[in-house]
Amino acid sequence: MTNIVLNLIVLAVAIVVCAPVVRRHRAGTWLTPILVAALVLCALTLVFDTLMIAVGLYEFDPDKILGIYLWGAPLEDFFYPLVAALLIPATWTALESRADRRRASSTDSEEASP
Repeated sequence: MTNIVLNLIVLAVAIVVCAPVVRRHRAGTWLTPILVAALVLCALTLVFDTLMIAVGLYEFDPDKILGIYLWGAPLEDFFYPLVAALLIPATWTALESRADRRRASSTDSEEASP
């Protein structure tokens, strides 16, 4: 399996899992911050992946990548920041919702006590 196929599968799963969580909690205000975060992470990936490849920290098997490079970073490396930009807000939102439910249930139980 090539890196692009694996990356597309992981990105699709992340979108399917994360979008409903973030959309439900943020009521439509979630898209702009996620896009900004994704752009910043992709810019950092562009710079630092290019530097790490240039100094020889790692190499890519030419048979596993498309061969499309942005500056010096292969296209496939840009899927990781996209997935991170989706997973982090979704995880944060899910944990925040869970904490809110706990607080609400503890408040309800305290009010019910005589």
